[in-house]
Amino acid sequence: MTEVNRPPRVGGWTRLVTARPRLSLLAALVLTVLAVLAGSGVADRLGSGGWEDPDAQSTYATKALEREFPGSQPNLLLLIDTGAASVDDPAVAAEANRLTARLAREKGVTGVGSYWASKAPALRAEDGHEALIAAHITGDEKAMGDTLDRIAPSYRGTRGPLTVKVGGIVAVRHEMQTIIREDLTRAEMIALPITLVLLVMVFGSAVAALLPLGIGIVAILGTNAVLRGLSEFTDVSVFAMNLTTALGLGLAIDYALFVVRRFREELSTGAEPLTAVATTLRTAGRTVLFSALTVAVSLAAMLVFPQYFLRSFAYAGIAVVLLAAAAALILLPAALVLLGHRVDSLDLRRLLRRGRTPRSSGEEGTAWARTATLVMRRAPFFALATTAVLVLLGLPFVGVKFGTADDRQLPTTAESHAVQQHIRDDFPGNPGGGLEILAEGAATQPQYAAYKERIAALPEVAGVDGPLVRGDSAYFTVLPKGEAVDDAAQRLVGDLRALDAPFDTKVTGTAAVLVDSKHALAERLPWAAAIIAVVTLLLVFLLTGSVLIPVQAVLLNALSLTAMFGAVVWVFQDGHLSGLLGFTATGSIETTLPVLMFCVAFGLSMDYGVFLLSRIKEEYDRTGDHREAVRHGLQRTGGLITAAAVILAVVMVAIGTSRVTNTKMLGLGIALAVLMDAMVVRSLLVPAIMRLTGRATWWAPAPLRRFHQRFGLSEGEPAQAAGPLPDRDKVGVPG
Repeated sequence: MTEVNRPPRVGGWTRLVTARPRLSLLAALVLTVLAVLAGSGVADRLGSGGWEDPDAQSTYATKALEREFPGSQPNLLLLIDTGAASVDDPAVAAEANRLTARLAREKGVTGVGSYWASKAPALRAEDGHEALIAAHITGDEKAMGDTLDRIAPSYRGTRGPLTVKVGGIVAVRHEMQTIIREDLTRAEMIALPITLVLLVMVFGSAVAALLPLGIGIVAILGTNAVLRGLSEFTDVSVFAMNLTTALGLGLAIDYALFVVRRFREELSTGAEPLTAVATTLRTAGRTVLFSALTVAVSLAAMLVFPQYFLRSFAYAGIAVVLLAAAAALILLPAALVLLGHRVDSLDLRRLLRRGRTPRSSGEEGTAWARTATLVMRRAPFFALATTAVLVLLGLPFVGVKFGTADDRQLPTTAESHAVQQHIRDDFPGNPGGGLEILAEGAATQPQYAAYKERIAALPEVAGVDGPLVRGDSAYFTVLPKGEAVDDAAQRLVGDLRALDAPFDTKVTGTAAVLVDSKHALAERLPWAAAIIAVVTLLLVFLLTGSVLIPVQAVLLNALSLTAMFGAVVWVFQDGHLSGLLGFTATGSIETTLPVLMFCVAFGLSMDYGVFLLSRIKEEYDRTGDHREAVRHGLQRTGGLITAAAVILAVVMVAIGTSRVTNTKMLGLGIALAVLMDAMVVRSLLVPAIMRLTGRATWWAPAPLRRFHQRFGLSEGEPAQAAGPLPDRDKVGVPG
């Protein structure tokens, strides 16, 4: 390979990543192929639960009951429909008993019971034409799914005078996993071509448009391999794959947009390709690195929570962010060196520009410059009006009610949802709302009886069954008077746990799991928020050298999420637009979803914030003119940030077409958040606030100024190249 003449401005990192560009790209291709092989079948290895706290009392009791009393925790239900006949018809009973006996002989199935064996009223529909066979499938989630796949076809469908449908927790989770996998494939098929079209509209050049897409695909495939490896050592949620696709495409496109845009900008000034790459890495490359760190920190905060549902998103998010940044800072420069001016090849917008003179680089972004000028001229109005609108949009979140995920996450056409809905509508009592009490320790029948009486005396208790005793363990089933997870049921959990007993007791059930999950989140949420705030403040300070800007960034980022949280409650909790969007409203939001959405959306908002602030800082270092720096920063990045936000929103909306409600909520909610951040907060609120704070925006006490001079980074030339600027921090690291 002919050695390229390298100008003296080329620094160590540029020399490293561009020394053998063809070899770098070939190595990336090989690693990507290996990632495809390593990540194949990853969805089959992932779980569909993870909302409970593994160290909670309810989790311990659930596992103990599954082990000691498998019949108390049925996770497989066969809904038997007899048509016009009664469930007590002799022919119906005979066939149902044959099915029950056959199910009891299946490998991996225990605790089999039925209405026909027990005559329990709770297992018989009120109209007398439906009844249940209940069982417990043993093993972990993968083993349970394999058992269900093996046995379900032998029972589902018409069996003599009976019609059988398969439901229960195992069926719900297994069907959810299948639907998520199918929906994710469809989302990718929707997002990729639309994203390519949008990138062509942004860049004009088909060659330039393909670069961000390639970086995104590398990040997604690499993260799938990481998740496949992690699944060998810990539980990983299948929902995390949606975040992998969304962030892999979204962030890789953001970073590549920023790098390619700066590279083309440098080429337009007459720089040679290698020099343009060096300048791009010294400027936009640093911004990408800072952005990746801030997003990764926001996602890493979810590691403090015990629920593997949240931890899975941290695993996936950190991996995809780092891989996207690495690809943008290693592979993309190599490709740009090889392409050079050919990065503008295949300009598909040329036909639209016939007869018109192309805009010069100096004219680019003039609309954004005018917007910045207008906003700063009326800064108090825009600051107050924008803040008021954002707060108003977030008001519905004041009425948020937290609940647990159940079969209603699935579409109404899903068999397991239909079975569970039949049970809710047609069977007596409060199916799914019962609480179980595990009693451990030697006890006598009179002691059990006295404890049962104390339970029955509680005001929220509708009935008590049990105890069923085995050795030194026993369990009671408690039926609450109200709904399964309403406030009264949650209070009942506390009352049951406070009851005195001559033996150890543990309470589980839907309401108990919710209480424990809320407690775990509330206990660790301040730590997560502190991690995000402190590290974000530090990183933004290192980027800007200002004390005020990091505080502004954190507060404005949080404010940009209000519309998302308000919409989540108004739409998904209260059920507005449920018909249009195709989901079943349950009147509550799953407890972990707001935490997840906050961490993801906050990180993405900081991503755009870093892009804008870095360009403002660069111009301020160059000129010392605060207002001009804000205007110039918005002019140079306004269109880029909006394009990136629109592309990411397209990806998230594609994810939001999922038939699973939580995934729909995640995709549509974050799409709204990034659009509000880019089009409202970055375009209106940030320039208004920075105009109000004026030159004080850049103030820092002397010790922090010295710290920043030594360790800080900025997007721009070294400060000494720009000349001395009074009363300002001089920053920069030579490229």
